[in-house]
This record gives sequence, C-alpha cells and structure tokens, in this order.
Amino acid sequence: MLLQINTPIPKDIPLELPLPEWLLVTLLVVSFLLHIIFINLMLGGSIITLWAQIKGLKNKEYDIFAHEISKTITVNKSMAVVLGVAPLLSINTLYTIYFYSANALTGFAWIMIIPLVTIAFLLTYLHKYTWEKLEQSKKVHIAIMGLAVVIFLFIPLIFLTNVNLMMFPEKWGTIKGFMSALVLPNVFPRYFEFLGACLAVTGIFIVWYNNRKNYPFEETYKTFTRYDVKKIGYSIAIIGLGLQILFGIIVLFTLPAKGIGYDVIAVMTAAGSLLVIVLWWAYKAITNEQQHIDQHFKKIVFTMLAFMVLYGGSRQMYRHNALHKHQDLVAANTAEFQRLSKEARENPVEVKEELELDASLGELATGGAIFKQKCGACHKKDEKLVGPPMLEMVSIYKGKVDDLKNWIKAPGKKRPDFPQMPGFKDQLSDEELSELTKYILSIK
Repeated sequence: MLLQINTPIPKDIPLELPLPEWLLVTLLVVSFLLHIIFINLMLGGSIITLWAQIKGLKNKEYDIFAHEISKTITVNKSMAVVLGVAPLLSINTLYTIYFYSANALTGFAWIMIIPLVTIAFLLTYLHKYTWEKLEQSKKVHIAIMGLAVVIFLFIPLIFLTNVNLMMFPEKWGTIKGFMSALVLPNVFPRYFEFLGACLAVTGIFIVWYNNRKNYPFEETYKTFTRYDVKKIGYSIAIIGLGLQILFGIIVLFTLPAKGIGYDVIAVMTAAGSLLVIVLWWAYKAITNEQQHIDQHFKKIVFTMLAFMVLYGGSRQMYRHNALHKHQDLVAANTAEFQRLSKEARENPVEVKEELELDASLGELATGGAIFKQKCGACHKKDEKLVGPPMLEMVSIYKGKVDDLKNWIKAPGKKRPDFPQMPGFKDQLSDEELSELTKYILSIK
C-alpha cells in the first residue's frame, strides 16, 4: 500500500515550476521520444554491427555490412546525448524528490554512468577508426565492439532501474543499493522490451539507409543486392517487434497495480495493436515478391512513430497514477512545514543563556557573568581588543552610572580607529544593566 506507515513523506522544494506543468509534461514526453529513437539506433546498431562482424569472419559481405552500420553509431550516439538533455531536465523539474531519491539509493551504479558512457563512446570511435588497421586482427577488432556493446547494454539497465524506483517511494526503505532496486517488479521485462525496440527501430533504419538513391550501394557491396540487405533489415525488425510484443504483454501484467487504470490499459493496448500491425507488414515485406519489399515501408514508419507516442504517453500516465497520492501527501507536508516556519518567524522564542556565575566576585558575580557573556568578546581589563579597555571606561564614567547605561543601550561613535559598538537596548533588562555597570565601574 502506498500509504503504509514506513513510506517516507519528505517536504518538497517550495518553488514554482518554471513552466506550466502540462507544458513540462509535453516537453518530457516529446523530447524523450526523440532521444530514445537515437538511443535505439545507437544500441541496436552496436549489437547488429557485432553480430554482422562475427558473421563476416566467414562471409566478407557481412563484414562490409557491419562496417557500413558502424559508421552510423557515433553519429546516432551524438544525437542521443544532445537530445537527452531536455527530458533529463524535464523529469528533474517535475519529479525532483523522486528522481534524486532514486539516484541516491542506487548510489555507486548511478555515479558510474558518466565514466561508463565515456569508455563506451571511446571504444566505438576506436572501433570505427581502426577498421582498416586491424583488418588482419579481426578478433581484436571484434573484441573492441564486444566490450562497447556490453557497456551499452548495462547503462540503460541503470537508467531503467532508477526510473522504475522513483515511482515506488513505499519501497525506498527496503532498498540497499543498485542490486536490490534491480530486482523490483517490472525492471527486467521493461529492459527486454527496450532491447526489442532497439532491434526493431534499427532494422527499419537499415531498410531506409540502404534504400537511399544517393547511397553508392553497388560500389560498396560485391554480392549483396539492395533486396538482400533490406531483407536483413526487415528480419531484424521482426525479431525486435516480436520481443517488444512478448515483453510488452509481460510488462502490462507485472506493473504494480497502484498505477494501473483503465486509461493506461486502453492506451497500452492500442499501442500494442499497432506493433502487431507493423509486425505483419514487416513479415509481408520479406515473404512477398522482391519488387514489393518496399510496399509497406512508409506505413511501417508512421505506425511505429504512432506507437512511440502512445507508449510514451501511457508511461507518463502510469507515472502520474503511481505518484499522485504520494505527491498529495508531500504537498500537505510541505504546506504544514511552511505554516510552522511562518509561525516561528512571526513568534520567535527567545532562548536565554544561563549565566556562569563566579562566586569569588561576591555581589559582583551577576554583573561579571553578564559582562563575560555580552561584552567579553570585545573588551579586556587593561588593553584594547575590539573596543577600549575597561579601565578607560572607568576613567570616563566614574560617578556617571546613568551615562554609562545610556551609552551601553545606544552607543555613539567617537573614535575613527574603533568600530561601531552595537546597542543593547533590547538585550538587557534594567536590572541586568544595573548589575553590568556596577561590575564595570568596580574595576581597578
């Protein structure tokens, strides 16, 4: 239950959103969809490059195919990074305490994203620019891409674990690091659905990439035809679509019930139906006559884009449903904190320090304690500290008790080489002032 007693209810940052909430949500969904397309192409391209390069050890055409796909990885990687800024800022702004709480709970794994991304990117550049130099050391070259793929596969798992964890604050008290967050419901089904999407999007991308009129296909390949490569692209897409549909169903049935509503089910079902249609068209593309392989391409692209919009919307709907009750509690906690804070500012409680009485001073003990507490930081008996020495005060105010009291309450500034003394009009009662002046004027 969301409202169980061990659910942390922090207070929020009491700042207005920089934009209307509906606009931030729209920016989050749209920018994330653009970002995830290039993430799909980057990871899917890396996986397919590795697979094709391994096949290329026996069939040179696959090695050429791998080389052509590898050229796109670094470009798609750069686009993914640039387009990832907007959704990251949007989710940070909309779900600050949830996103950062998840980051803190997964700790070391989250911090490792930056160095892991850096290493993976460098490996892809190394792989890209050593293709010819390592032509005679193919296994080493393949190992470079293999390591990059392993890292690329791990990074989305960290993100998915965090995004999943932020939706379940009732679980935060049980999380002991990344591994315990990793085994929460729905992480792995979503992850494998994501991998399916990477293959599906990259498969369709391969079809488009090799169908461009200005692409020098015949100069690049020796035996493969455009049909052969497009068939490979559609086949990869079919595998990816199959994984998406399978794990999409598992995701729907493993999502914790607190965020499920008829609206979420309806949108997810509609999105899944579009994937089934795309799968059918992709299957028809590779089973019909060669001249009809591009018959459904445009429909596939637009339907997949429609699927992404629906699916992205359904994820945001689920996130809203899962968190809105907890957000109401946080809002109430924040309002109560602001009320108490305002009361405290308007009605300050004066904490009076206990005086440290020196019994050896006899009837001057109270005045000595007040002097030590209020004046001792600036005045000493016979030497200048911040203000003049006490003996100098005695020489000026001997026999002038009222003048000394008035000076202490509202001091002026007589000497340019001394800083302005603060007044003690409200800090000392008349009784305390009398004890203080009695003690000062007793100094010999």
